[in-house]
Amino acid sequence: MRILSIVGARPQFIKAFALSSELRKKHVEILVHTGQHYDYEMSRIFFEELSIPEPDYNLGVGSSTHGAQTGRIMERVEEVIVRECPDLVLVYGDTNSTLAGALVAAKLHIKVGHVEAGLRSYDRRMPEEINRVVTDHISDLLFAPTETAMGNMKKEGITKGTYLVGDVMCDALKIAKQKTNRPEIMADTGEKYLVATIHRAENTDDMQRLSRIIRALRDSNRSIILPLHPRTKRKMGSNELIESINGNLKIINPVGYLSMISLMTGAEKILTDSGGVQKEAYILGKPCITMRETTEWIETVNAGWNVLVGSNRGKILNAINDFNPKGDRADIFGDGRACESIGEVICEQMKLFP
Repeated sequence: MRILSIVGARPQFIKAFALSSELRKKHVEILVHTGQHYDYEMSRIFFEELSIPEPDYNLGVGSSTHGAQTGRIMERVEEVIVRECPDLVLVYGDTNSTLAGALVAAKLHIKVGHVEAGLRSYDRRMPEEINRVVTDHISDLLFAPTETAMGNMKKEGITKGTYLVGDVMCDALKIAKQKTNRPEIMADTGEKYLVATIHRAENTDDMQRLSRIIRALRDSNRSIILPLHPRTKRKMGSNELIESINGNLKIINPVGYLSMISLMTGAEKILTDSGGVQKEAYILGKPCITMRETTEWIETVNAGWNVLVGSNRGKILNAINDFNPKGDRADIFGDGRACESIGEVICEQMKLFP
């Protein structure tokens, strides 16, 4: 079977890292990198350190508005699909690359598989939410990471072709933890620290929100490491915000996946607006402070290991000081065999399609 996998952003590189080796045991995989994340630290380094197979195509779409970027991806993906004639197009997560790949495949009457199907934040202001909903409704095989995701699809009438397989990030973390070494950033100091990430448009495109977040991190007087996303760096560099940073907030360049997992493993708490980092924090057993109003990973909140604080300075500072979940974490993301399960479903179900 010929499977065309489409990736374009950090979380998708990691998921492809976990799943590609399983797919290639029995199938021909054509890997397409849309170039949605074109910065070296956000793209190339992931392929190198994780030994992800070299992409067969790099579409180089770069950054733009949502409509322009999605349109460019669709145009270039269509050319690849027509040339390669895959049996299945596999998309990951909730980016513009996800939506574009699914739309093109569906219009060409190629079967679509969606890894990480069924997530919902129920916040249509988030472009990722639109991407998730539309992709789920046009996919043929929907691979859900959690029971909640399955329930979300059922509420929308999506019941055919849905499979609870667990989360491929568990598979990726299992492999990554065997490879990681504590990075030099905090090595041998014995210092306690937190890790923060900020990249969502709702925070970076609103200077008031971004300022409140940065000032809260600065005013916490806790040692916080902030690997700075290129988008956030551009926004901060265009005003006096960057000059307000003091010694407790250590800004570093983006790091690769293995270094990020090492940083998170050594951290006391995680602050983020990333969906993937929320999930990684939970799996690693780290208290997560989510700087958003909503989350697609509501299971982590319900389990008591994630708290939503938005951009509210007081809530952020209170959570840094006082949010200390205790007790066991429910095994909500599966047993680390999601990739194997996805491979089995693809083999079994693709035979049944006309």
